[in-house]
Parts: sequence; C-alpha cells; structure tokens
Amino acid sequence: MSWEILIYGGTFLICFTIVFIYVRKGAKKSAEVRAKVERAKEEGRFQPNSLHPHINLDVCIGSGACVQACPEEDILGLIDGKATVINTTSCIGHGACFHTCPVDAITLRIGTEERGVELPHVKPDYETNVEGIYIAGELGGMGLIRNSAEQGIQAVENLSEGLEKGAYGDCDLVIIGAGPAGLAGSLKAKELGVNARVLEQDSLGGTVYTFPRSKVVMTQPMNLPLYGKLKLVNTTKDELLEIWNDALTKNDITIDEGCKVERIIQKDNKGFEVQIAGKEAITTQKVLIAIGRRGTPRKLGVPGEESQKVAYRMLEPEQIEGEKILVVGGGDSAVESALLVCEKNHTILSYRKENFARIKSGNQQALEQAVAEGKVELMLSSNVTEIKPDSVKLTNVNGDEVEIENHRVYIFIGGELPIPFLKDAGIDVNMTFGKILKKHKRK
Repeated sequence: MSWEILIYGGTFLICFTIVFIYVRKGAKKSAEVRAKVERAKEEGRFQPNSLHPHINLDVCIGSGACVQACPEEDILGLIDGKATVINTTSCIGHGACFHTCPVDAITLRIGTEERGVELPHVKPDYETNVEGIYIAGELGGMGLIRNSAEQGIQAVENLSEGLEKGAYGDCDLVIIGAGPAGLAGSLKAKELGVNARVLEQDSLGGTVYTFPRSKVVMTQPMNLPLYGKLKLVNTTKDELLEIWNDALTKNDITIDEGCKVERIIQKDNKGFEVQIAGKEAITTQKVLIAIGRRGTPRKLGVPGEESQKVAYRMLEPEQIEGEKILVVGGGDSAVESALLVCEKNHTILSYRKENFARIKSGNQQALEQAVAEGKVELMLSSNVTEIKPDSVKLTNVNGDEVEIENHRVYIFIGGELPIPFLKDAGIDVNMTFGKILKKHKRK
C-alpha cells in the first residue's frame, strides 16, 4: 500500500510540477506580450493602417499557430491563451495567420470600426461599377505579391469572357500599373491571347523599389501564367526585378514605361480612351487598374522642391558616394533608404514626429545601430521648410530654423490616393470601416 501511495504521490508531484512550469511560463510570456502591446499603443503601432488580421476571441483556442506562421516579428502574440495583435502598423497582409489558424478564428480586414479606409467599389469578379473597368491588387485593399498577383490573374480571366478580340480599339485591354497585379495580369492575357498593353508611370524597377520591405517574403508559392511556380524567401528587390524581367522577356511582353495615365473616358459604350500625359491616347475594349494605393508620391510643398536634386525613390544607391544626403520620412522606405546610403555618405534622416511608429523591428534595430555608430544622424520632430541648391532649411525640435549643407534630398512620405482619378472615370469610392476582405480559405 505504501509503495502505491509513493508511486501515486510521485506521479502527482511530477504532473503538478509540469503543469506549474507550463502555467508559469505561459504567465511570463503573457506578461511580455502585454508589455509589447502597451508599448505599441504608446508608440502608435497598435491601430492598423491597412490590411490586418482580426481575431475572434470567442473562437480562438490559443494554439499559437498564427504567431509561428507570421513571417514578420511581433505582429501577433498570445495573452492568457488567446491570440492578440501587437504592432499592426507593421502588418503587410501576408495572410499566413489566416491560412494557418486551425479553427478559423482569423479574418483579414481593412479599416477598423473607428478608422475608415477609402476603397473603390469592386465586385467579386473585380469589375467596378463602371462596366469594363476592373481593379486588382493594392488599390482594392489587397496588397503583397501573392495576393495582388492572384487578383490580377483572376481579373483578366473574368474580363476575357465575352471579349471580342481585335474587334475594337488599339488593343483589347489596357493594364495600368506594372506591379504584381499588372504583371501577373499581363502574363495571363498573353496566355489567353488577349492583346494587352501595360502602362507604367515610372519604370518596372521603380515599381519594385517602392516596396515597403528590402526583402520580399511569400509564405506560399504561386504559379505565374507562362512562367511557373514562384516562391520568394528573403528575396531582395534586385532579385525580384530579375525574376520579373525574365518572365516578361521569355514571353515577349513589353512594359510602356513613363506613361502617366491622366484620364479614362468611356466611348459610346464600345470601349474606352485612355489618355496619357504628353503621349497619344490609346483606345481599348477594357481596362484593368492595377496601381498602388499611394498613387502619385506625396510632396512636401516647400520652396525648391522642384530641384533636380530631389527624388521620391532611390535607384542605384551603390553609385552615390561622398555626398551629404537628407532622407525625409518615417516609414520603412525612408529608413531603408537611409541605411542604404549611410556607409559612403553623410546621411541625415528627418522625421516630423518624435519616434518611428510604422517601421518593422528589424529596421528599428538596424537604424539604432547606425545612429550609435555615427552613420546616420537623426533629426526627429523636424520639418523641411526650404530646399536650396547647396543646402536645406529645417525647423528642429525646438522650433528653431537650421540650415544644413546638402547635395541630395530623398522624400518618402507616402503618396496621394488616386481618388480624383477614379471618380473622374465614374468609379464609386466609399469609406470602409472594418471590411472583411478574406473570410474563407482557399480549398
């Protein structure tokens, strides 16, 4: 009897110890996540800017699958056995959490009940309220490569139905934008025998370099028409550009670069006239708008901004050396650009707020290290007031105006939403509060 008591007692003690350690570890982890959430709220990182996961706590079982699946750091965590969002401003909509959740407790949404986001009216087949005009990709709320590319492919599939190939206009389809949605859509059009023209206001390289991450991560592979399976794991922007150029070259697809579309005009119910700044208009049966939500780069609106030394994207940073550079902005694009040129140049990063609330943790750490090593000089709570040929004037944290020697200025402060452009074409644009963009998983 005594041996049985010892065995049962020993077993109970072992089980109790295991449970105690597990609970204590969970409590410690929950406390760490709570602290991260509070810090995110203080720094303005908690409220989402765009696409983000929404967790139904009544359904969540706290498996942690979403936390493990997310390729970004500190977007999701667990508190007391339930999932929670942390730094939602850094979420860029991979959707891995949504696909991994074993109990469908996660939906992907854009906007919140308090903060709305302007979105164009798009039907399930990606057609807008204007018959013949379609929207795919980031402009419709779904960013990132895989999501945008899939929409571009599906949109072209849908618009090709009933299309009278070669019956009207200069081409069957005009695709506006050479990002993931536009490029994937152009490949699908080629596969279906649809005569398409792709118009890009900058260049294919410019489109790639405006991505908010120095490296691209896809959690699931995707199939590009006429090219095959594509999976990007820590792929640099240069490598991504090579992939896209390879896909276009192999399929004899040309991008019309430097074509800024100013208007889309419906022509007698037979199609559209696409007007391009400084170039001849194009007539087409259908239009696919695949531009980003940022549209035209936002400007500071200060004297001297029209100077040749001012740019809104950074190309070939390795060729810049021995210069005094000012980078303006507080997002990942601004921080990454400053880090790209700081090794060979005197680099100043100016941001109008007191801290960086929208950058991923990896960029935050890299920036802090660069500042500590004297490679990047920070000017927080500062605003550019004038850009001169050899200098720049700014107001500093104390409100005093300072003038610094300068050779180049890079401005990364987002872009103007192309709302007027869409409305001019007759497309309805509505303020969206917490709209569910993904509720059901792919089968």
